[in-house]
Amino acid sequence: MNVRLRDGLWAAGVLLLALASVVAPLGRPAPWWVVVASAVWAAALVPVSARWPRTALLLTTPLHAVNNLLAIAPTALVVFRVARSIPARQLWVLVPAGAVLQAGFGGYYAWRSGDSPAEFLLGTGFSVVFLLVFPAVAGALIGHRKPLTQVLMERNDYLEHARLLTASTARSDTRAHIASEMHDVLSHRLRQLSAHAGALELSAAEQAPELRDQVELIRETSAVAMDELREILGVLGTTETGEDAGTRADVERLVAASRDAGVSVALDWSGDDLADADSRLRRAVHRIVREALTNVHKHAPSAQTRVTVRVADRVRVEVVNGPSAEPRGGGTRRGLIGLEERVTLIGGQFDAGRLAGGFRVAADLPSHPVVPEETGAAGAVTEAPPPVTADVLTVPRVIGSGCLGTLAVVPAMGTALVLLLVALFSSGEMPRQEFAAFEVSVTQESDLTEAHGFGLPADGPGCYRYHARDDDHLDFELCFTRQGVLTTKRELTR
Repeated sequence: MNVRLRDGLWAAGVLLLALASVVAPLGRPAPWWVVVASAVWAAALVPVSARWPRTALLLTTPLHAVNNLLAIAPTALVVFRVARSIPARQLWVLVPAGAVLQAGFGGYYAWRSGDSPAEFLLGTGFSVVFLLVFPAVAGALIGHRKPLTQVLMERNDYLEHARLLTASTARSDTRAHIASEMHDVLSHRLRQLSAHAGALELSAAEQAPELRDQVELIRETSAVAMDELREILGVLGTTETGEDAGTRADVERLVAASRDAGVSVALDWSGDDLADADSRLRRAVHRIVREALTNVHKHAPSAQTRVTVRVADRVRVEVVNGPSAEPRGGGTRRGLIGLEERVTLIGGQFDAGRLAGGFRVAADLPSHPVVPEETGAAGAVTEAPPPVTADVLTVPRVIGSGCLGTLAVVPAMGTALVLLLVALFSSGEMPRQEFAAFEVSVTQESDLTEAHGFGLPADGPGCYRYHARDDDHLDFELCFTRQGVLTTKRELTR
């Protein structure tokens, strides 16, 4: 809920509660304008406490000079809110100052009302303890908990990201180590094998022509193995594969190499270049075109071939060759199976099969490949969990620290609400016989209020008004001095 809206609702609730004293006074009735002014003052403290908390705490004290308990009780909420938002040192300077001011304004009210010193001390002690000190202690404890909770959330977020970074670094180091070992050992051996195969091919051409095809196959196989090793090293994060693999220039080189080898190949590229695309996407494009053209070389070298690349929201690669005069050979399809696995790994779709006497290889690739799932190490972290927020701690806060705030408010608000209910549901009526029994200069104010409550709002200070129980058109009014002695009584016709 928006903070301003919440404060507005609280202020409206405080205003309505405090205005109830107009129709149901708790204690000696006060003039209506005093009740309204104190209600507006109490309601205004809610927004003031949000912007000027220190000032709001001190402004709660003048309400103790007014006989409107329903305006005084909500000040416990203001003190609680202020204590949560200001430093502890400032709070414990303001609390004694607020206690002194409460005692001063309470003494002024006691003097005007004619209360005894014992009543003054009891009322002041209650208001200082339950309306000032208790809410301040509870608010300070919860306010001290807030920065600690924030530190906990920040530390948890830091540790989760550190764990992710450590796991990612460990995987990168392992891949780099594997790539280094493969490069140092396999790459050297394959180069030697290719060099020896080339030399053997030259010797076989002169000395053993019948072995020339087998020797050529060995040389080509070693070259393909070297290319595949470069691909694997690229997946592992090394720079063995060309940086421009899969770009338009790279595909054009593959097509040009096939033309130089005698294959009729045409390239149809539409859309942007892939120079800035994801490296996994570019490697997949390179591998698809290269593998498809290699198959054309092996099985249909005389066929018309077209390489099509469409770059849009997704990247579509297609290599189609027409019918060939050469006899159709049987392949192992291992290269196509490898292509399908590579395309599926990055979230694409692959299709390969015969088409109108020729052959078609097609792939539909995402512009932003998905991250492959790590399955090798148990407990591998792929992303950091969401940070812990204050909402996660709501239930413990309500059950734990929130109880302090509840206990701080319950005594004051509970007492006020009980008294309000008593005042609202009291009859405010008096039999004529009892009215006649009250004697001027003899009857004490406490005798009247204990027997009949505080009655209805009267016009003058220190006056109480009651309906006549046996006459709907008659009221009784009794007025007392500040010392609580009956001075006048009269009958009023409605």
